[in-house]
Amino acid sequence: MAGKGLEGVVASQSFISKVDGQAGRLIYRGYDIQDLAAHCTFEEAAYLVWHGDLPTAGQLDELSRSLAAHRPLSERMHHLISELPASAPPMSLLRTCVSILGLSDPRAESNDLQVNHEMAEELEAQVASIVASVDRIQRGKSPVLPEPGLSHAGNFLYMLSGKRPDELAERVFDGCLTLHIDHEFNASTFTARVIAATLSDIYSAVTGAIGALRGPLHGGANQRVMAMLEEIETPDRAEAYLKDLLAKKEKVMGFGHRVYKTEDPRAAILRRWCRELGEKTGQAQWAEISEILESVMLEEKGIHCNVDFYSASVYHMLGIPTDLFTPIFAVARTVGWTAHVLEQYADNRLIRPLSEYVGPMDRKVKPIAERQ
Repeated sequence: MAGKGLEGVVASQSFISKVDGQAGRLIYRGYDIQDLAAHCTFEEAAYLVWHGDLPTAGQLDELSRSLAAHRPLSERMHHLISELPASAPPMSLLRTCVSILGLSDPRAESNDLQVNHEMAEELEAQVASIVASVDRIQRGKSPVLPEPGLSHAGNFLYMLSGKRPDELAERVFDGCLTLHIDHEFNASTFTARVIAATLSDIYSAVTGAIGALRGPLHGGANQRVMAMLEEIETPDRAEAYLKDLLAKKEKVMGFGHRVYKTEDPRAAILRRWCRELGEKTGQAQWAEISEILESVMLEEKGIHCNVDFYSASVYHMLGIPTDLFTPIFAVARTVGWTAHVLEQYADNRLIRPLSEYVGPMDRKVKPIAERQ
């Protein structure tokens, strides 16, 4: 019998990523995330996940040009964003906008592998621009047009603020996107594969994945981590704050993971960037508070932090509004979602698990007058 929530069930084989929960490793196409984050750009990692190998210089240039060509949003899309409810969460707006992209693309129903690869690249470019434009428009500002000379990460920060990011900000955000590209059959990725398995189009699969990521048990934990850090405010209050939460048996956001039984390798990388950004921006308190919380949680409960814990303060120091933390997850994960959709298409079988019925049996229908 399967564990609740399909825990421990192997649903399919995949060449894309591996999570080794016992060793605390994340691997994309055979490359350790530590190696990729240290030596590759987001564009290189995206190419790897889509195609199976790291790109040559020519292939990387071709991908970079493709992303640049498809970043600009149509006037229709800008108008649509401005007409959608201003009070709606950015994730809901993103979900709707991606669905509209599918309606507008005459290739959406194509089953040609090359065409779907092209749509995957275009979706990555457009999703990033949509998220930045949603934030600008919701705040009463005009959208910022992308700058062809900037990287994918640099462009996002530029389109969000209207200012070119410095080298550290661009490098760190580039790495953050790489860390979030893929993570096996998590809820949103599995959703995308289930949709693709029906031979629905790639836009429908990504729209469904966004809907799954929108749920607070999947995306959004780092938003609540940041709220906790801001409530603590200073390092001297951190230990007492956490012990009070534990005494009340309340959930501490950013700790524990369904798969990792040791340190989340992404958290280890983000911890270093948190310290580096804190020193550069004069906001070292966030790293100090976080490290105290991490130490106390390990001592009291033996639980490690996860990727959401340090990504919260890293994004905050990059000037990213808290309500964009989950949409940024979607910006990076669009690469992984679309890679899984392409993999599903390539060797498809309809995903149709069984359930164990535990309700009553052998009931007989009574006339309506005799029912109580």
